[in-house]
Amino acid sequence: MDKMPPVYSPEEIDRLKKSDRTLIWHPFTQMKEYAGEDAPIIAAGEGCYLTDISGRRYLDGISSLWVTVHGHRVPALDRAIQEQLRKIAHSTLLGLGNVPSILLAERLVEIAPSGLERVFYSDNGSTGVEIALKIAFQYWHNTGVPEKKRFLSFYNAYHGDTLGAVGVGGSELFHSIYGPLVVSSLKVPSAYCYRCPYGGPGPQECGRECFDAVTRMIDRHAGELAAVIIEPVIQGAAGMLTWPQGYLSHLRKLCDTYGILLIADEVATGFGRTGRLFACEHEGVSPDLMVVAKGITGGYLPLAATLTSKRIFDAFYAEYEELKTFFHGHTYTGNPLACAAALANLSLFEEEAVLERLRPKIKRLEELLHDFMELPHVGDIRQAGFMVGIELVKDKKTKAPFPLARRTGRRVILKAREKGVIIRPLGDVLVLMPPLVIPEEDLRRLCAVVAESIREAAG
Repeated sequence: MDKMPPVYSPEEIDRLKKSDRTLIWHPFTQMKEYAGEDAPIIAAGEGCYLTDISGRRYLDGISSLWVTVHGHRVPALDRAIQEQLRKIAHSTLLGLGNVPSILLAERLVEIAPSGLERVFYSDNGSTGVEIALKIAFQYWHNTGVPEKKRFLSFYNAYHGDTLGAVGVGGSELFHSIYGPLVVSSLKVPSAYCYRCPYGGPGPQECGRECFDAVTRMIDRHAGELAAVIIEPVIQGAAGMLTWPQGYLSHLRKLCDTYGILLIADEVATGFGRTGRLFACEHEGVSPDLMVVAKGITGGYLPLAATLTSKRIFDAFYAEYEELKTFFHGHTYTGNPLACAAALANLSLFEEEAVLERLRPKIKRLEELLHDFMELPHVGDIRQAGFMVGIELVKDKKTKAPFPLARRTGRRVILKAREKGVIIRPLGDVLVLMPPLVIPEEDLRRLCAVVAESIREAAG
């Protein structure tokens, strides 16, 4: 592991570690478990590397939870925020405008799938999804079809942790306890091809049962469905479950046929992660609403946007006394600093030809992952661009999983951390999602360390 001079004194390091364990409640973390490990406390970053308070360097293999696009301490992004700070840090969008939010809306509408012409800002993916759901619900109310008030989503889906997003979520682990608090959506199985919910033999002999299942569900409930929500191309937090080719376009046709809105949750898949700027582009699909966040600012500041068609916007455009206003908002909606960072991020995509340079790295990553299937406990590898899930199993022949208490995925990521690589599991699925600008030598290092860590921890 690379080592730099400690960023803090030994006394300060001890104090910070103690306070981290005793004061901070970490998200998605069993704190009893966390208290027993020596987790890094990050103090700095540069390029694709993080540095902790003791001076140890780590390759950032998950883009600091799927947000870092161009790496850390990017001069153009630093400069954009500094320049905006000289003007104003924040001004509300409630009844006022601000320049960066306007300029960013122009750019988002320009690059988004056709037909998305209005932008509603928020500050994270979950709130962006919440907005999309509320807009879709109210759209039908405003247009005189109040019976269309339910949503269709997919098992294993993750759309965020606010209550509306939980209602359309499909993760039992994350969401089941909150069942009494939410309005649950109608659900159909997702395309978990490795463990096909229809008992299929595998992708090579696929009978497209998942296509038929969603068709039947929509046909049966079309009269009450306001919208269908999907993570296009790949379900991220589900364990990187990839949709079969053609599924998204099939869903678009169904929504058009039955008069249902289509919401694309591109929080994780947007801004190059799948090899295209937006995952919907892979099948030429334009959703009625699209939610973006995470990589929108290059990983610098919290920001989300929910994009809608003019048709949807027009259903809210009325005299005040008609009460068709969308009564929703956030204090930091359209924050100028975040919007300035997002504008600089989008400029870098063009100036640095990020997507063009990414294509050969996606191919190289696919080649590097091919050898993982030789490892005795790697059951499946799922990849969409730079989004990768490696599923670990106890028995490859039967696909039997490891016992939950063994925490195999966690064991692997701790081994990788010892070797100077930060990754994070989803149960026993290892996630790799490096910054898009990662050099090939670091990409090779990432895969080599993960493979070695699997050998040591999963055996």
